[in-house]
Amino acid sequence: MTRRPRVSGFDYVVEGLADHGWALCHGFLDGAEIEALAALSRERRATFQHAGIGRAAGRALDTAIRGDDVLWLDEGDPDAQALLERLADLQATLNRSLYLGLATLECHFAAYPAGAFYKRHLDQHRGQDTRAVTVVLYLNRDWLPEHGGQLRLYTEAGPVDVQPQGGTLVVFLSDRFEHEVMPANRERLSVSGWFRRREAAVL
Repeated sequence: MTRRPRVSGFDYVVEGLADHGWALCHGFLDGAEIEALAALSRERRATFQHAGIGRAAGRALDTAIRGDDVLWLDEGDPDAQALLERLADLQATLNRSLYLGLATLECHFAAYPAGAFYKRHLDQHRGQDTRAVTVVLYLNRDWLPEHGGQLRLYTEAGPVDVQPQGGTLVVFLSDRFEHEVMPANRERLSVSGWFRRREAAVL
């Protein structure tokens, strides 16, 4: 099988983050790679756990706010190397171009059953600023607008709805944009992650 040439750089992502704080990247991985990740997500679906809100002692389950199931990915997961290597390339590019000081990546599979949603929120825990850049990669084949499930990003220019079509990557500054996941009428699969800065040392 001949793969189409992959875009080597991320100039469009760098420019989008620098100019607007967010960017879309279509074809982040090729179709075969997206299909493999979707199949892996379905294969491991029984091991997903209900996602919570908050952190540490304040963590709770509240399906009135968030209804997705998640499975965290290990950085050495051999079945996700194409994704993790591509994200590592993006991290290096953002550090080199925008001096963001991104040190680590945390990410998980997310599955939204039909009817599930995630209310408007910000991707930073109160009192912490280590999550710097949010990335969301969609794994849904043949997704149509009428299926719902859009990511609604609240930008300075107004809400922007992103279709969760397989291969589309959304990148945005974690501390800047509130966003929500709209209900869908079919299962919606993605990988969500955050490039993190190191916590400041306490002197």
